[in-house]
Amino acid sequence: MQNIVTRLFFFLTFVAGLAACTTNPYAVTNRSYKKQAKAYARTIRQAPVITPGADSLLMGAYWVGTTNFNLRKPNYVIIHHTAQDSTAQTLKTFTRLQTQVSAHYVIGRDGKIYHMLNDYLRAWHGGAARWGNNTDINSSSIGIELDNNGLEPFAEPQINSLLQVLAQLKKNYNIPTANFIGHSDIAPARKDDPNPTFPWKALAERGYGYWYDESILADTLTTDSTTSLNIIANLNLLSPDSTQAIDSTTLKNTVPANFNPQEALRIIGYDVKNLSAAIRAFKLHFIQKEVNSFLTENDKKVLYNLYRKYL
Repeated sequence: MQNIVTRLFFFLTFVAGLAACTTNPYAVTNRSYKKQAKAYARTIRQAPVITPGADSLLMGAYWVGTTNFNLRKPNYVIIHHTAQDSTAQTLKTFTRLQTQVSAHYVIGRDGKIYHMLNDYLRAWHGGAARWGNNTDINSSSIGIELDNNGLEPFAEPQINSLLQVLAQLKKNYNIPTANFIGHSDIAPARKDDPNPTFPWKALAERGYGYWYDESILADTLTTDSTTSLNIIANLNLLSPDSTQAIDSTTLKNTVPANFNPQEALRIIGYDVKNLSAAIRAFKLHFIQKEVNSFLTENDKKVLYNLYRKYL
């Protein structure tokens, strides 16, 4: 009888395990995730804390643990396209140790969201990258991968889900508007995602990233110093007549003769060591047509307008 009970127990255990694998094909890699998370938790729990090089430092007589702390939170969101053919292919890629790549979120064309990594942990999504003075983007960012082969428009359900995720991230972590950017922004010499069909303008209208004031392309003139002097010369600065006033908006949006595009790109955040790549990344994000390394006069208007927003 005992032998029968033992066999029944092992059979039910096997069936339960088989059912779990059938329900979730990633049950094995999920166990690996939990194991790694526990290992990092043990590191955090260590008390007294381990001080690197303590043997050569003049340490205090005893350890004192502060009572005032919390978790470090992400401060950037980096948006990618997967450059793969399906969500399933991406999930497989992100659960194979040899690929050494991952993201916090994967969003399918159908809008389904896969939250693959706790927001407080470091995903491997940015690679060698830089934004402003930040040279370790992965340590301060959330990576979001959109299922897209790199050539197609982004599906409406996918963008709707993305907007919902971004709303939660901005609310939970108080991420600044300027810090919602793309993979190509942080790695201009290596990456070109998300592709030019990505709706950056729609995101900016909801507070996820900046966009330029489109009116500048209709009424802003690029002036040289002669034009500027003529405007000033024709003004009677002592006259109270309001008709003599220069439209402050027009002056604000007028591209000055000494405008330096390289400096503007640097202020926005681009790594300008490879200026051609930085210009191309800027145009991929904000111009989204004729994506090349040449700045037209209209491109300069857009760049100047954005540069002022980032100051």
